[in-house]
Amino acid sequence: MSTTTPPPPVRIGALAPLTRPGWTEAGRQLLAGLELAVEEANAAGGIDGRPLDLVVRDTAADPRRAASAVEELAGLGVAALAGEYHSVAARAAAERADALGVPFLCSSAVLDALTGQPTDRVARLAPAQSHGWRVYADFLLAAGHTRVAVAAEPSLYWAAGTGVLRDRLASRGGTVTALDAHALPPEALCDALAAADGATALLLLTGFPDPAVPIVRAARRDPRLAGLLIGAPAGQPEFAAWAALLGEEGAAIPFLRYLPERQSPLGARVEAALRARLAAAPSFVAFEGYDTIAVLAETLRAHGTDREAIAGSWPRLTVEGSRGTIRFTRPAGAPVRQWAWPPVQVADRDPAAPTRFRTLHTAAPA
Repeated sequence: MSTTTPPPPVRIGALAPLTRPGWTEAGRQLLAGLELAVEEANAAGGIDGRPLDLVVRDTAADPRRAASAVEELAGLGVAALAGEYHSVAARAAAERADALGVPFLCSSAVLDALTGQPTDRVARLAPAQSHGWRVYADFLLAAGHTRVAVAAEPSLYWAAGTGVLRDRLASRGGTVTALDAHALPPEALCDALAAADGATALLLLTGFPDPAVPIVRAARRDPRLAGLLIGAPAGQPEFAAWAALLGEEGAAIPFLRYLPERQSPLGARVEAALRARLAAAPSFVAFEGYDTIAVLAETLRAHGTDREAIAGSWPRLTVEGSRGTIRFTRPAGAPVRQWAWPPVQVADRDPAAPTRFRTLHTAAPA
């Protein structure tokens, strides 16, 4: 009696923040999208009969932990790396992957300088921060907000975002006032905001839940700030924990999300499958995870598992993802291959029903 040895799997390393201080809800959403796409790829025959195997490592938003995970996964023989949400962890992962010659398709991190120097081994699905946050600045300007305050914590990511907003608003005669959310407690921050000269919007460039949630509560309950727009360009209100903690106070806070105005049939099918898997509405991060594996599976089928061949194929790929047709280019000044651009919209939670989202502004097609 003969037995057949099953073919070895094709391994893909997956990075996600699954424990604190990482944003664990985003990590779970990202992982749900990655896993769904792997299951679908395997149901369709895998990679030339070989199953895809997702090898997951928790970064906890820690750059050193992310770099160590890349080293471990490279040693395990993964064909490519996928995932990550936090920009600082993704940057460390991208730098280490490039040094080790492992292709890395970053799902969700947006920091422009994802690597310190140009590389063909790293590609990204999420829009660069400078692109998405310019869209957000345009939304503010169109709504008449030319004098904007930001409550920011110390971080390369938040500093980069402040710079994008300041440059875009300054080009239209606007101003950005920076308030230190790390040094000022929420009530003192509200005092500083009330004393500021004519600011009509406050943007939260902070961690979640602290100090974002206490700042929202303090600002909403301060009669001096009645009529103030509160915004969160980094997307905190997208997640269910935001609504659970803030309820009605968390509504009407515009944020960036990377979803199309209208879903394709594929997008609708993926949305239904993700909703069933998560037992909740999927965020744009879950779709980013799904699209990451869709791209890698197509790459592996067409070009095999050689790492150099995978990285070399990205400029020639055209993949139908859940949010549109994915092609990679290298925009001017970009250090990595980039989907330029995924759909970008500004949305908020409807004050009449905080579990429902409203689309407020949509970026013009690239």
